[in-house]
Amino acid sequence: MSWNPTHKPGDPVTGDEAIETLIIPRAHDLGGFEVRRALPAPQRQMVGPFIFFDQMGPAEFLTAGGIDVRPHPHIGLGTVTYLYQGQFEHRDSLGTQQMIEPGEVNWMVAGKGVTHSERTTPEDRARPGQKLFGIQTWIALPENREEMAPEFEHHKKGALPMLSDGGAEARLILGSAYGESSPVTMQSEIFYLDVVLQPGAPFPLPDNHEDRGIYVTEGEIEVAGQTFEAGRMMVFRPGDRISVKAGPRGARLMALGGATLNEPRYIWWNFVSSSKDRIEEAKEAWKRADWQKGPFTLPPGDDQEFIPISPELDRTRPKTW
Repeated sequence: MSWNPTHKPGDPVTGDEAIETLIIPRAHDLGGFEVRRALPAPQRQMVGPFIFFDQMGPAEFLTAGGIDVRPHPHIGLGTVTYLYQGQFEHRDSLGTQQMIEPGEVNWMVAGKGVTHSERTTPEDRARPGQKLFGIQTWIALPENREEMAPEFEHHKKGALPMLSDGGAEARLILGSAYGESSPVTMQSEIFYLDVVLQPGAPFPLPDNHEDRGIYVTEGEIEVAGQTFEAGRMMVFRPGDRISVKAGPRGARLMALGGATLNEPRYIWWNFVSSSKDRIEEAKEAWKRADWQKGPFTLPPGDDQEFIPISPELDRTRPKTW
């Protein structure tokens, strides 16, 4: 197949100017479980509507361990969970109880407010040697959708379109690319692809989206004569035709982007909004912990604890980049 039938004649950009921004993620050790955060970064807050991008792992739980992300709140965004290895359970205040496994997608729209948790199940804890490797992202909602009612969707691996050409295979997780569309309901123009490249295989980015980026999760790729290893995010100039090539060991990458938002976004803890006042409202509501009459409730089946706002965090203010 042709990757993109909308391509116009002409050669891809090959000079150093092809890459607008290079991001090297910050690493965080969460008690033996490493997370690498590429967005937001000092150089760049968003790529299209993607405002948060975390690589989880790879990690192996040698004892009866796992992840235990206690219930916590979100507003003004959608969360996307996509795994390469391992599995864990998602619960939220909508009543959802859903396992997420490799190649599937969990899409939770927080809108005006939602609470969720993520945990390794007791059954998986009883099997030492469990591995976990994946990506979590936040999608900032358009201003007119920030206060929408929360929603949740889960789509199995087989429901997501697969594209292949030569030594490249790509699963379309979100949005539209190369004439295909994901079944996941989106609130804005977007694309998100899991791409696996054989050694030396080329991969052209879709050129019908304003903002486009690549994050390398395994192997290495060559872009405009430069080599980039795993753990690097490149953001490209709008309008340029971009093609990358896998290194001698092959590569796996996430391609992402979409339309830029018209308004700046503020971030504070797990809240995203175009309004600082809205973030302050959510912050005070969570501190009150009024699960009966307040805007937040805890997930059914996981309502015995939650992540509080620490005094140190309470002193910080919403920021934008």
